[in-house]
This record gives sequence, structure tokens and C-alpha cells, in this order.
Amino acid sequence: MYLLDRVDQSIRKMKSNAANIMTIGNLSFGGAAIISTLNENYSYSVLFIFIAAFLDRLDGMVARKFGTESELGKQLDSMSDIISFGMAPAILIYTLILNDFGTLGAGFTIIYIASGAFRLARFNITESDGYFTGLPITVAGTLLTFTYFFIQFVPSSFYLLITILLSFLMISTFKLRKV
Repeated sequence: MYLLDRVDQSIRKMKSNAANIMTIGNLSFGGAAIISTLNENYSYSVLFIFIAAFLDRLDGMVARKFGTESELGKQLDSMSDIISFGMAPAILIYTLILNDFGTLGAGFTIIYIASGAFRLARFNITESDGYFTGLPITVAGTLLTFTYFFIQFVPSSFYLLITILLSFLMISTFKLRKV
């Protein structure tokens, strides 16, 4: 009986921490993406951001399935998202394109990161009503990262436009139904 109780306790503990483990995975891949960019391994950076997005999608589903949603999980998710979908895509695109624009490129990069942080903070203090207010940072970061595949096909100024547009969409007040 003791062994069964221990196994049952372990299973309950794994269920209660599964979503947070995925969130830490999201954060880890975001950090790995930044390191990859700093080491000029841009393809790996893109891959790691996409893996972080996959884990971000899963963590919420797992938390709801196991009934383990918590304030800690919500805060941890936001801290992970600012790394994986704020910092990592911004540093990637800044390093590849926006640094060529000098202070303007740096400014747009900072505005993007600040807009993502604002978006996450606003999300954390509002009650869930089945809608997102503004573009979620996960979507913005994934879209910004996806533009990596068009670098050789579009003018550099496109990256100024997309960076500031995504920044504006994150802090805007339009409603987007949660899926």
C-alpha cells in the first residue's frame, strides 16, 4: 500500500508541475535562441523560437487539462514569453537587419520589447473574458521570427515597418478571440 501511495503522490506532483515544466522549457529555448543569435547561428535561433512557441501553446492546454492553473504559472508564463517572444526575436532581427539603421533600428527594437512587456503586464492584471486585448506577444514574436525567411527577398526597410506595426498591435485595444 505504501508503494502505491508514493506512486500516486508522484503522479499528482508531476501533473501539478507539468505546465510549469513546459513553461521553463519555453524560457530555456528562448534563452538558447538569444545565445544562438549572439553566436551567429541564426537558423538555430529561429528553430528555438518556434519550439518555444510550441511549448507555450502546450503549457496552457496542460494546465487547463490537469486543473493546475495558478497565479504563479501565469506570471512564470509571462516572464518566459518576454524572453522567447520579446527579446529573442527582437535581438535576432536587430542583429540581422535593424542594426544597419543605427539609432532608429535600436529604438524600434526597444519599442518592440517594451510593447511586449506592456502587453504581458496588461494581460496579467485583467480577468479572462475569452478574448485577448491586443496581439499576443507569442503571435507577434513568431511572426517577427518568421520574417527571417524573407530577408533576401524584401527591402531592409520592411523590417522597420513590421517591427513597429507588431509593437502597435501588441499595445492596441482591439479584441481577439482566444483559440
